[in-house]
Amino acid sequence: MRRRIPCARLLFLLSVLVAPAMAATAGRQTAYNACVSCHAAETTGFDAANAFAAPNCRACHAGDAAAATRDEAHRGLIAHPGTLDNARRACGNCHAARVAAVGKGLMHTGHGMVLVTRRLLGDAGATDAPASLQTLGHGIADSMLRKQCAGCHLGQDRPQHRLDATFARGGGCLACHYADPGAGGHPALTAAVPDARCFGCHSRSGRISLAYAGLAEAGVTDGAGVLADGRHVTRMAADVHYLAGMSCIDCHTSVGLMGGVADAQTQRQAVDIACADCHANGASRVTFAEWPASMTGMRARVPFAVGAETRFLATARHGTPLWNVELRDDGAWLHTKVTRRVLRIPSLDPVTHGADTRHARLACTACHSQWAPNCYGCHMNYDASGEQWDHAAGAITAGRWEHDPGSIGTALPALGIGDGGRIEPFVPGMVMTVTHPSLDKEIFVRVFAPLSPHTSGAARSCASCHRSSSALGLGIGELTIDPERIEFEPAERRLPDGLPADAWTDLDRSLGGRTPFPAQRPLSPREVEAVLRAPLPD
Repeated sequence: MRRRIPCARLLFLLSVLVAPAMAATAGRQTAYNACVSCHAAETTGFDAANAFAAPNCRACHAGDAAAATRDEAHRGLIAHPGTLDNARRACGNCHAARVAAVGKGLMHTGHGMVLVTRRLLGDAGATDAPASLQTLGHGIADSMLRKQCAGCHLGQDRPQHRLDATFARGGGCLACHYADPGAGGHPALTAAVPDARCFGCHSRSGRISLAYAGLAEAGVTDGAGVLADGRHVTRMAADVHYLAGMSCIDCHTSVGLMGGVADAQTQRQAVDIACADCHANGASRVTFAEWPASMTGMRARVPFAVGAETRFLATARHGTPLWNVELRDDGAWLHTKVTRRVLRIPSLDPVTHGADTRHARLACTACHSQWAPNCYGCHMNYDASGEQWDHAAGAITAGRWEHDPGSIGTALPALGIGDGGRIEPFVPGMVMTVTHPSLDKEIFVRVFAPLSPHTSGAARSCASCHRSSSALGLGIGELTIDPERIEFEPAERRLPDGLPADAWTDLDRSLGGRTPFPAQRPLSPREVEAVLRAPLPD
């Protein structure tokens, strides 16, 4: 019979075994830790999982803990172990697989963003290097990415690790796992990552962090508040999961967040979790013995009583155990990782969901997204005589991109066909004009992209899809439906491609319809007619 080693004893063993082993790799064993003569306060404040490093500073920071002078002690010092330049030598001593995966993950490489931007702006062949934020050249697309978009990736250096939700970006492992040292002591590392650590990057582009909390970016005259970075926001309906006290990491697994989906080309493909994994999980349950080897270290974090026969839900895509979901006789219960609430998970109603074969192709977000960000008509202009911070170079360099944001607002999202043939929300990804001195004429791009808006709530009404021009990607306007014909008169002005400013396509799909990837598209004319002519309930 195996004996389980108590957590406190395991941490003691780690402090005994790991510290001498790491000192030996430097050619000698550290007889004492001279670092504490100057950094005595930093020996406190550690979280339990990393307490073994308190008496052994060089486990993470390198340097020479037995040196007699400051300069000798700091030779080879790693001031910020979590940055991706240093993580392999520091965090990687215990978390080698995680560090390797994060370095290849999309939160660092931005592969899909680079690939799509180059393709849409005609720079697909601008460089032979792989599409990543670490290999940007100086073509139109890459220049725009350098100065507008590349600030949001984990490889960005962050010399000061303060808890700043709006401006905090980059920093490698510490981008998520850094915790406030409080009244003093060494900053703790935390696996209970608060939503504020996601906000710095994910309040931009798809604006998921804003939307989840019930905030929408707005024009200057429409905003009810102002973020620290000057963006105006207004209050909207928050996501029901947010209102229940759930944090981002209550749904998003470590596999999905930390580069564990090795074949992911886009952000959406990297996501491990799906609504049905909690609300309609019919897959076989997994025991501890069936957990993936890479997840065994998470067993100690299960927040409820467990045994060898305890069953856990697992994600359908990668079989990741949902270790914070407890299966009881009366259903599934979520133990939130940050707020420590215990919430009952409602199951899908088989009457309104499973038996409704007419809507079998709809993703959950198609009905349950209460609203989505909706911006279009922006103008990007390159001024060769200006200067601007270059995120790839880490310095101010020649050339400046000026941004006129156009129309910013919210709307019920348009619906289209996503990967796998599912009907899901689409929003304007780029509806913009680009001017650059190297172009004979300006580029106009209109692309809608699939988005999970993170504004879950009560299902939208039947009429909001079946009698709505905007739901079909036509934009706002007057829709006429009679037995002989269907006609639409847009309310917005037409842009250079002939479509209204807020539209994705037209009734016969002769215009627009562009998406980031070929498997995605607007509804076909036949599908549009079927939607509009479907009878509505009384």
